[in-house]
Amino acid sequence: MVHDVGSQSSILGTYLAEIRALGIQDDRLRFRHNLERIAEILSYELSKTLPSKTLEVQTPLGVANEKVIESQPILFTILRAGLAMHQGVLRYFDHADSAFISAYRNHSSPEAFQIKVEYMAAPNIDQKIWIISDPMLATGSSMVAVYEALLEYGTPTEVHVLSAIAAPQALELLKEKLPVNTQIWVGAIDQGLNEKSYILPGLGDAGDLAFGIKI
Repeated sequence: MVHDVGSQSSILGTYLAEIRALGIQDDRLRFRHNLERIAEILSYELSKTLPSKTLEVQTPLGVANEKVIESQPILFTILRAGLAMHQGVLRYFDHADSAFISAYRNHSSPEAFQIKVEYMAAPNIDQKIWIISDPMLATGSSMVAVYEALLEYGTPTEVHVLSAIAAPQALELLKEKLPVNTQIWVGAIDQGLNEKSYILPGLGDAGDLAFGIKI
């Protein structure tokens, strides 16, 4: 299931506009902060779907019954571009464990590339709710490669993918390759990809804008 959270009018649109806009996006601190705020909004929306339980809370004047998340998810992020969004997700799921995965485009030619996954640091992820954040879903290949690599360490009970901007091609691939218990939460769904598989209109390279241009 794909949740196009930005299709409804909200403050999310302001944050999306600012991470896209030339001039504004050159402010790295503001760019990272807006990615964090987008992640917070997406996290709040997905939290409504998580299994919950009723907790009795003793107050100074009595007992209150509150609905709380039944079990904490595992928060995954894809290095390095995903780090800014991860902070926003972690701010909302502040009791959750975190996991980190490296994935990058390994170019065999200017036109072709493969996704390489080379590193993961994670707690026990078996039979847990997985929340995987990455600011851009272009082809979707990185997300699929990461998911398949994670299966060597465990099987999720649910999968939630969070992204600021997605291309239709990525969403179709994820629907095909990820399990049926996957929900995808995006700030915006853009037109498509250019010849180098970058999202149009997109925003450029999220990792470079957040942390500097790679050499």
